[in-house]
Amino acid sequence: MKSTILRRMRTQTAAALTGVALLAAFPANAEEVTLRSNNGQSFELTGEFVSFEGGIYTINSPQMGMVNIRADNVDCIGDGCPGAIVEEGPIVWDVSLWGSRRAFTEHVEKLAELVEQNTNGEFTLNISYGGLAPSRENLDGIAAGTFEMAQFCAGYHPEKNPSITVLELPFLGVTSMEQERAVSQAVYNHPAVIADLARWNATLLMPTPQPQYNIAGVGTPPTTLAAFQNMTVRATGGAGDAINALGASTINLPAPQVKDALSNGEINAVAFAPHAHMAFETVNNALWWTTNLNPGTANCPVVVNTDALNALPTPSRVALLSSVDEALDHFITNYEQSTMAAWDNTLRDRGIIEITIDQGILSAINSEVAAPTANEWVATNTTLGLPAQELYDLVSDTLQDSQ
Repeated sequence: MKSTILRRMRTQTAAALTGVALLAAFPANAEEVTLRSNNGQSFELTGEFVSFEGGIYTINSPQMGMVNIRADNVDCIGDGCPGAIVEEGPIVWDVSLWGSRRAFTEHVEKLAELVEQNTNGEFTLNISYGGLAPSRENLDGIAAGTFEMAQFCAGYHPEKNPSITVLELPFLGVTSMEQERAVSQAVYNHPAVIADLARWNATLLMPTPQPQYNIAGVGTPPTTLAAFQNMTVRATGGAGDAINALGASTINLPAPQVKDALSNGEINAVAFAPHAHMAFETVNNALWWTTNLNPGTANCPVVVNTDALNALPTPSRVALLSSVDEALDHFITNYEQSTMAAWDNTLRDRGIIEITIDQGILSAINSEVAAPTANEWVATNTTLGLPAQELYDLVSDTLQDSQ
């Protein structure tokens, strides 16, 4: 059963939330329901459904006892909600990724395994690598309900998701994948970020905590600062800002196009995390690699269609959300062990020159790029109505707490 069928549940329930007074109450049925705020606030209350009368939900919550909540402030989730249609059969969600299975997608693969296991096959994730939408249209597909889950990168379309681009600012000081995970999840849980993604009917499910980017390229290795000035580098987000500060030009190409661009001379180098250099075969032509530029990384969340999430039966929803931490643990362990071991072997086997940039140059770039770029980001996004300084401070505070 596709979850588009389940969306009828939300449609009919939503019709009951229009504020039209009902002439009779729904009788108590002792079924568990969840009332979740629909205005961007982080409010959720679960309890036994008691009644729905005059636009008011009454539920019996274990924590708060009998509670009355106006229907226009919340969505009712669960088979016990008024107007809910209970459909029989397994639930299948389509998941839109791109490229091929690799370290970058291992948390999604693990999540699919856990969800199917924990629901005894009643809920499965049907993962597609490029068959549902191009990578830069995944957020649009989520908004349209074309598929239920997808991955995208903030730098692909910063105008669509300005709040999370704070995580792509250069030289934030992230030193580990665990820190990247912590700071991403902190930002994802901020009410302004939740509201920003809600414009696309998207709920942020989990981050993709990549290590810091570095550059692999062709031609003469850039052993001096001046050598960067004649280069064109594929880079996005904060990594692109940092590379611009080196004097290079940057271009934002979809990852699957990068190998050909490097081969035909359109670009001289590519800023990727190690797994992407291998997955998109930039190492096939690369002659050198920077070991310590560490300008930043792309923030690439996994999101779900909010309507589809709300329409899930409680056991399936719990199975999905409760599996996220284990999926992320698997992602980081796999990357730090398998992926980095493979990367070290690749560098050695291909004879790729490893370049360590002078610390003085790095310090100069950091001071000239980090603060001005952050200040510009705060100013620009404040004009968009975002609490930009608050989001930037949240990143800094979370990093400090994780040390």
